[in-house]
Amino acid sequence: MKETWNRRNFMTSLGLGTIGAAMLPTIGWSMEEAWQDAVVKILAEAISIDMHNHVDVPFDTANFSNEKNALPMQMKTAGLSAIGMTFCVDRPKLAYKGEAFERFTTAMNEMDALLEANAMKRALTFKDWKKAKKQQQPIVIQAVEGGLFIEDDVDRLEVAYERGLRHFGLLHDAQSAFPLGDIYTNEPQFGGLTDLGKQVIKKASALGMVVDLAHCSDAAVNQAIELLDTPVLISHTGLNTQLGTDERMANMMMPRLISKEQAKRVAEADGVVGVWTHLANNTDDMAVNIAALVDVMGVDHVAIGTDTKMINPTKGEHRFGNATNSCFKGMENGLLESLVTSMLAKGFHHDEILKIIGGNYARIFELATT
Repeated sequence: MKETWNRRNFMTSLGLGTIGAAMLPTIGWSMEEAWQDAVVKILAEAISIDMHNHVDVPFDTANFSNEKNALPMQMKTAGLSAIGMTFCVDRPKLAYKGEAFERFTTAMNEMDALLEANAMKRALTFKDWKKAKKQQQPIVIQAVEGGLFIEDDVDRLEVAYERGLRHFGLLHDAQSAFPLGDIYTNEPQFGGLTDLGKQVIKKASALGMVVDLAHCSDAAVNQAIELLDTPVLISHTGLNTQLGTDERMANMMMPRLISKEQAKRVAEADGVVGVWTHLANNTDDMAVNIAALVDVMGVDHVAIGTDTKMINPTKGEHRFGNATNSCFKGMENGLLESLVTSMLAKGFHHDEILKIIGGNYARIFELATT
């Protein structure tokens, strides 16, 4: 992605060129129609995913609702063929040993019920994902944010794998009573990963999970890169030079942003970094933030991890995050339709967009799960 959009660049990306562009009024095809057609074609072709999308089910089963029809409807509105269906177990604060695993088990049971009610499945392999895309059926990749449920029993990863977990986030905001590594918002204590953390990510990778290093310190990320044979993922962040217009939010989010140097290290290891919706006021801003990261890492290493919520259960605990399809004020269309339109305007080409909105994650998901 080198050029800012103009009429000639856009028509060239459609394969029309200057002559084709000049003919549009003659054949009755307006610029707006050409634009809409390009977006439709990209969304139809893309194996698309929001790598980090919260579906926050309650830990009190009395408050659980299976949200029948809401999840597939919202995914189709968003234009997504898949989401990394994510939950965490460290909010509210954990009180006793075993509670994290209890919450994990409860959440997985409720996820099972939600998927069954909506006639949906988890993608356990890339083959599952491709099949669902061909059948135009939304699908989820089960993700957890933070390995606190493991506590001091690494074999719980095997239980999680058998339950369908394929996207394992090592850390979240709260430190475990059995620490796995340094969290980027805390003062460093362990010099990166702990011995337990190293053992955990090696086992997760060996089982066939994508290892997500969001919330990890740079030292922890770099150690994981050296330890693992498969590419790593940082599912949701932004470049630390892209701070938006809200100074207070930028200051709060700064520890969570990735530097150019660290992004290059991840790219050199064939990893992928997801751009979130934070520090953007609209999809045009988000496209600018994506372009900035592409300029650092290359188009093969950038993806989408919004850190939003596809559905917002009406019962249960309120947790941070905006609804995916209304995460920006005034967004008239679903998230991906709006974002792809903005990416075309920014100068991204068809094949580049396909990589960013799904292809890059699909590559590492396939490597991890086969």
